[in-house]
Amino acid sequence: MSSNLPFRDINLHASPRCYAFRSASSSSAPSLVIERPTGELKLENASAHGAKRISSIAGILGIVKLKLDKYIIVISKARPMGRLRGHMVYKVVTTEFLPLRETPLHDPDEDAYLALLKRMLATGPMYFSYSIDITNSFQRQSQSDPSQPLWKRADDRFFWNRFIQTDLIDFSSGLSENTGIRNGQSSDVDPYILPVMFGMMRITPAKIKSTPFTFALITRRSRFRAGTRYFSRGIDEQGNVSNYNETEQIAILNDAAGGVSGFGMGDNKTGEKSHQDLHVLSFVQTRGSIPVFWAEVNNLHYTPKLTVRGVDAAASAARMHFSEQIKIYGENYLVNLINQKGREEKMKKAYEQMMRLLVSSPTESREADQLTSEKTHTLESSVKQQEMDRLHYIYFDFHNETKGLQWHRAELLLNRLIDGLQRGQYFSGTESLGNPSGSLDTRMMQSSVVRTNCMDCLDRTNVVQSMLGRWALTRQFIDCGILQQGEKTDDDLVFRDLFRNVWADNADVVSKSYSGTGALKTDFTRTGQRTKAGVLQDGNNSITRYILNNFMDGPRQDAFDLFLGTYLPPTTVAYVFADRRPLIIQSIPYILGAAIFMILVAMFTRQLPDSAAWPLRIFLIFWIVVAAWCLRFIHSHGMLYVNWPKLNTPAAGAEGYAEALRRAGSDKIIGDFIPTARHQRGVSNARLGFMEEGKKRIE
Repeated sequence: MSSNLPFRDINLHASPRCYAFRSASSSSAPSLVIERPTGELKLENASAHGAKRISSIAGILGIVKLKLDKYIIVISKARPMGRLRGHMVYKVVTTEFLPLRETPLHDPDEDAYLALLKRMLATGPMYFSYSIDITNSFQRQSQSDPSQPLWKRADDRFFWNRFIQTDLIDFSSGLSENTGIRNGQSSDVDPYILPVMFGMMRITPAKIKSTPFTFALITRRSRFRAGTRYFSRGIDEQGNVSNYNETEQIAILNDAAGGVSGFGMGDNKTGEKSHQDLHVLSFVQTRGSIPVFWAEVNNLHYTPKLTVRGVDAAASAARMHFSEQIKIYGENYLVNLINQKGREEKMKKAYEQMMRLLVSSPTESREADQLTSEKTHTLESSVKQQEMDRLHYIYFDFHNETKGLQWHRAELLLNRLIDGLQRGQYFSGTESLGNPSGSLDTRMMQSSVVRTNCMDCLDRTNVVQSMLGRWALTRQFIDCGILQQGEKTDDDLVFRDLFRNVWADNADVVSKSYSGTGALKTDFTRTGQRTKAGVLQDGNNSITRYILNNFMDGPRQDAFDLFLGTYLPPTTVAYVFADRRPLIIQSIPYILGAAIFMILVAMFTRQLPDSAAWPLRIFLIFWIVVAAWCLRFIHSHGMLYVNWPKLNTPAAGAEGYAEALRRAGSDKIIGDFIPTARHQRGVSNARLGFMEEGKKRIE
């Protein structure tokens, strides 16, 4: 094994003095020792630490510092997912938290922090490999330095556990916890640093026209501005957008080890020597929120309130965002799929206004038809004077064009993109069988990317991305001679079903990570038909999204902020998660529940034949009035009952909460029981005690 690759067989030793990690197969490698309870890192030989072996682990996920203690998070179980170019990729299945204090200290905040992290790690799809950098596309891998440790080659955007690996990375780089310089670097710790990716991974053997290959789809979720659907929207000051994902579609030809245990190529009597080299074909797309300052503020209404700040204010952040995208991917084709009318109209106008600010001498063209006055709208620079002139904006009226489940009409968008797609090409590389380094010999580079968005960057976005992926794969196989001109990958019905299901799985994973449920209309994606079961499932998902986004996404957002380091737990503040709303506000849902119970009791109570009916009727009317008033109050002051993130509360949410509390104070029935809001320190988004502003880590 190369010394710059992570250890794949680590034994965990523990004692009251320390935790020690040692590779079972690399006897000459030093042990990583973490002192207890200080967390000091050391490298020692096998016999120096004197700890007893307690288990074998798949890797160290990282070290996190909470309010009272530090915890080492280890990957205790991983599941093989398949091979890419012969390198096995694993999924994190279970993790374990190792406290540095021998006697754990319990505190309501500490226990809440741990519960958030454990729940996120139990549900978040995370992947890693010991020998291949899955945070980078194959094109970027071909340009990286294989002599560097795997964590140094990782793409910082998709190095999901980068923050909790800070202690190990600082130790490797020679930096102390207080940013003091150590005496030299400790590169021997590099094999203990394991980069982990968050997203979707599917690797499967496939076949088209008797040609076997490995088909893979990888979606990498950015760790910057990560969050949940309504608590993370738009762009931040640093140019990071919400729900940013890079999706790479991969086909590997002449691959004898594409499955979990590999699959045979079979007899290939017509194969020639030139066809024996492993051939990698890759096509990359991205998705991300509309890059302006905007938010949808939860208020218990099914459709939240949409707010958009001035476009001019976001121009600098958008310029940073697209500058990075252009440097990484080249030409950017920005596909916008939101509605041109209704509540989404202002977002469309804001995006187009941003494009006019960024590009030089913008030229615009619109295409209309009988259905809509603006079927497509393109906006791009007429000159090439600056970096931003490599942006090409294409609006497509997705809902109108695909109305009535005519999703095949999305091909109209492909006609608009075809010239750019052909110029941008795709990545093609070969690995020679006789090459001991295993590096890829680049034959073709992808020089552009399609960045797709709708409001959530979920359902509509995935339909378009799968369409572009299908086009790219057909183009790649025609260029390789597997298909002839005029043939398509969909002509093979078995592969067509496989392709649809993989992309539908991708839609579900990305949607669940952001909105809490699977994607909508995936029955059509999987089968090409709309079914009654699919309609019912969409209804169930819509209701579930409403419940999750209003009542359960606050803790999910807190977990992301805690894991990714956008919130650092303070050691002095107590009861961060306490509900500090006025008691009367907290009691309204309980009164509603009691009223509903009393109504049911009154309705199903059997009366004696000679008893008077009016007492029961008055009782029933009273509780109906109470329930109706509670429902009206909760609906009118919905922001008081949304489960907001308590670590980094969105500014729009904190301001809306304060306004809702002020309006509730004027209620004629309970207004006198609501204390007048006191002035609180600071002018941040921490307008309320339970919405304390998170401390931002500046790396």
